[in-house]
Amino acid sequence: MSDTVDSSKFASAIAKMLDNKLAKDIIILNISNVSVLSDYFVICSGDTSTQVRAMSGYVKEKVKELYQRLPIGEEIDSKNRWSLVDYGDVVVHILHKEEREFYAIEKFWSHACTISEDDWKKESEDISL
Repeated sequence: MSDTVDSSKFASAIAKMLDNKLAKDIIILNISNVSVLSDYFVICSGDTSTQVRAMSGYVKEKVKELYQRLPIGEEIDSKNRWSLVDYGDVVVHILHKEEREFYAIEKFWSHACTISEDDWKKESEDISL
């Protein structure tokens, strides 16, 4: 895989990675028109702190393998209830379902465009994991 993949395809690939690890409620927000922080947020939920930690590790491993990219930043709470992996153009938020409800990232960024599951699945169908 090329490391010059565009941000949209990169976000879709990460969503597919998370889907393969049984992440719940995967959402991609296109925030490029409303923020200079990033182009996309990929947000998902995990049922347990172990799953949150495992999904975060899996994404970092697969992105390094497929795109030769390392995160430019990363934050994980001490109880593994949420994880943020920052690739610059794409920021991945993996949260325990209770933390996701509490932080309500989608509500805060409600003015951003949501990429439908059908669209991100179509965009990532040529990526083999």
